[in-house]
Amino acid sequence: MIIMIMSIVLPTLIVMLADYYFFKDNKKGKLGYIKNFFLYGIVSNVYVLAFFRYGMNFRQVISPSTFGSVGFVLCYILLTVAVGALLVVIEYGVFQKYWRERLTSKTQHKKSLIFYVVAVLVYILGLVGIFMTDWFLQEVEGVTSEQILFNLISPVDGASGTDVSYSIMNDIALPVLVLTVTGVLILMIARFIPRKNVTAKYSLRHAIQLVASMVMLGVGIWGMKYCLVTLQLNEIYYAQNVESEFIEEHYVSPKELDLQFPTKKRNLIHIYLESVETSYLSKELGGYMDENLMPELTELAKEGVNFSHSDKMGGPHQTYGSSWSMASMVNMTSGLPLKFSMQLNQANMGKDFYPGAITLGDILAKEGYNQTLMIGSSAVFAAVDTYYTNHGHYKLFDYNYAIKQGLIPKDYYVWWGFEDEKLYQYAKEEITRLASEGEPFNFTMENGDTHFPDGYLDPKAEQKYDQQYANVIAYSSKEVAKLVRWIQEQPFYDDTTIILTGDHLSMDKHFFEDFDPNYERTIFNVILNPATTTTHNHHRDYAPFDFYPTILAAMGVTIPGNHLGLGTNLFSNEPTLIEQFGEKRLNNELSARSDYFNKEIIDDGKEKIHLFEDMKAKVKE
Repeated sequence: MIIMIMSIVLPTLIVMLADYYFFKDNKKGKLGYIKNFFLYGIVSNVYVLAFFRYGMNFRQVISPSTFGSVGFVLCYILLTVAVGALLVVIEYGVFQKYWRERLTSKTQHKKSLIFYVVAVLVYILGLVGIFMTDWFLQEVEGVTSEQILFNLISPVDGASGTDVSYSIMNDIALPVLVLTVTGVLILMIARFIPRKNVTAKYSLRHAIQLVASMVMLGVGIWGMKYCLVTLQLNEIYYAQNVESEFIEEHYVSPKELDLQFPTKKRNLIHIYLESVETSYLSKELGGYMDENLMPELTELAKEGVNFSHSDKMGGPHQTYGSSWSMASMVNMTSGLPLKFSMQLNQANMGKDFYPGAITLGDILAKEGYNQTLMIGSSAVFAAVDTYYTNHGHYKLFDYNYAIKQGLIPKDYYVWWGFEDEKLYQYAKEEITRLASEGEPFNFTMENGDTHFPDGYLDPKAEQKYDQQYANVIAYSSKEVAKLVRWIQEQPFYDDTTIILTGDHLSMDKHFFEDFDPNYERTIFNVILNPATTTTHNHHRDYAPFDFYPTILAAMGVTIPGNHLGLGTNLFSNEPTLIEQFGEKRLNNELSARSDYFNKEIIDDGKEKIHLFEDMKAKVKE
């Protein structure tokens, strides 16, 4: 990173020193040199980066790995110095020499200048909209408006700074900069055109500036419209302005029910499998692959209960507000979608997250469970820490905790923090500790190597397939199964229920680009060693939030009516909301504004979190 920054800054310094030494201009002054430093620096670096990105086809030109090559760095510096020197020659050899008087003359009316500035700003917004939308369409599968908004308002500390960030810089930031600089240069250069009148009102320079700014304004407006329509950001208006009473009518609060736990409480181990879906299975099993990428997880599914939408292996429909990691966790632990609301913002999400919801963690804390959440990234990202500490007082074992405990060096950073190989090792140690406490426990974990783009391929992984993502998935299946088999060998397993669920459908668009659009991709799931069973686990149309009561039922908890949150206990024969109303209507109702949800879950529900305050003493830190 340091080499990359120095490679970008150094050529500009060289050009500025040459400018000062060979073209010393007392009239320019310090401000003039500062202005030129940024002008030469931005223009020369932007166009040289564009040359390597588009002319030489360097896909990730803005990346420390690219600047790690000594040959590339030398070529980049020399080329940037040459472009900067050319700019200096043009300024002094053309503009300063022949049209100096025009630099000091008043060439812009105030109204015209304001119009040009507005046009440039709209142009930039439009370009960001165009390239951001195209990036999402090319790189991310199934991105939704509520996901975009949630990530904008949620805390971002701990977000991965690797491949995704550099992809955004190369595919969004760079083309926006190139086109913006080009447009602004056209407006600036037009100032130096001789004052030959085109009409009685406009000179040639004004005509060029007007046309250029009108084009930029048009591109900007079209770009913003393209972004709004393509990413369906118009749903935001619907979500804030169309009221629905659906959630109020169908939400069942745990406060209203007498949940009966068995005399001997069962332990819970819930492993969220990042982006793992049933499409990775072979076609005869219900997947889309010619060869099953997850034979180990398939064997586990045959031993346990898989709730499927078909007569083969399958899973839930991915419904509104469930299509990314934090959203799926909220769905499966609270029976609610993760809805964008104007009441949500980064500040209050750092203190309270769905304060009115009574979650699985709240319920288990009340029953005296010791609880741990383990992830390989920072729990600060997306307010994971707030949600799990406020709802169940979980011990957080994340990337930051591993550093504090000396498990990894302070500068250690792989993928999103630390890789799954370490995660599984730490999981065994933490589960062993929890089991030794003599009280029931809830261990929740999410792995991460299968995150898009392409996943993190462990050095030990076999590279059997042409696509890296396929190799990552296959290796992850082996390693997760090893962890589960280890758990099954432990003395506490007889009293433990294991839940394996994909968190959401994968967003790795390139892996799925040849899929038949009529094939429905669903989330992988299996419940091992449940306290109850069912023969009604096929042809179930259900949502991720149906796992909320289903997990409790798998632990032997009796749920009056078999409904909790918006979810239905899938071990029962009760119909789910999708089975009653259909997936389309459910999504429409969930996406609409709910005053009940805003008041009871987000705003005025804070007092409900104190329902379990008297149980805090039972929860060990």
